[in-house]
Amino acid sequence: MAAAEEAARLTVTQVRSAIGTKPKHRGTLRALGLHGIGTSNTLPDRPEIRGMVARVPHLVRVDATTGSEESR
Repeated sequence: MAAAEEAARLTVTQVRSAIGTKPKHRGTLRALGLHGIGTSNTLPDRPEIRGMVARVPHLVRVDATTGSEESR
């Protein structure tokens, strides 16, 4: 079961512009590895990442994936 939890990943995609947002929101997007509308990053499903996503839910879309789906 631990291996399944480690394989859990989140695909975070920026769907709205960071122009006009607070500096902390722009910094959070950079920390998530996003730098423009349409960019995506696959990150581990950890509480730290979930917290960053919770700060900018109006700017991103999140899809849960597993390790086997991430063969791109």
